[in-house]
Amino acid sequence: MTNDRLPLPNLPVHPHRRHWLAGAGLWAALWLAGCSTPRRERAAPGSAARPAAAPLALDPAGREGAVAQALLLVNTPYTYGGNTPAGGFDCSGLVQYVMTHGAQGLAGARGLPRSTAQWAAASTPVAAGALQRGDLVFFNTSGAPWSHMGLYLGDGQFVHAPSSGGVVRINRLSDRYFARRFMGARSVFAR
Repeated sequence: MTNDRLPLPNLPVHPHRRHWLAGAGLWAALWLAGCSTPRRERAAPGSAARPAAAPLALDPAGREGAVAQALLLVNTPYTYGGNTPAGGFDCSGLVQYVMTHGAQGLAGARGLPRSTAQWAAASTPVAAGALQRGDLVFFNTSGAPWSHMGLYLGDGQFVHAPSSGGVVRINRLSDRYFARRFMGARSVFAR
C-alpha cells in the first residue's frame, strides 16, 4: 500500500451527539465571524489603546479621497487578514487600504497602522457632534475594546468590512447592533 493513511471507519453518530456537534460548529463559526485582524492588539477591558508616539495628522484634503475609495470597495468580500480588493478585506485592512490609496501620498514616510488598536493609538478622539467624513468609528464587537472599526461617511453612516461571509457595506451608527457597541470616533486627519 503506497498510502500510509488508514481509512477511517464509518461509525454511526448518535442523534443527540449530532445536535451537539452542529451547535458546537455554529458557536465556532459565530466566534470566528467577528471582524478581527491577525495581528490585532488587545487592550485590557475598560482601558484605551496605548498612546502612539505621535498621532497621525494627515492632510485634511485626503478625507474625500479616502471616502471615495471606500465607496468603490462596497461589496468586496470580507477576508480575515485581508487588505486588498482582490484578496478581500477585514475592517482594519479596509481602512489601511483606503487611507493609503484614497488619501494618496498623505501617509508620509512611515507606514500606516494595520490593526484596530494601532489605528486607535495613532488617532485623536473626536466628539460625536464633530464627526467629519473620513473619521474613524470604533466598536467593541467581541468583548474587547477596538475590536471593529469603519470609516465615517457622513449623515450617520459608515462603511466597514463586517465579518466572515459578509462584504464591505454601509451601515448607520444608529443601527441597534452598532449603537450598543459604539466606542467612539477618532481622526487621523489634522484638524
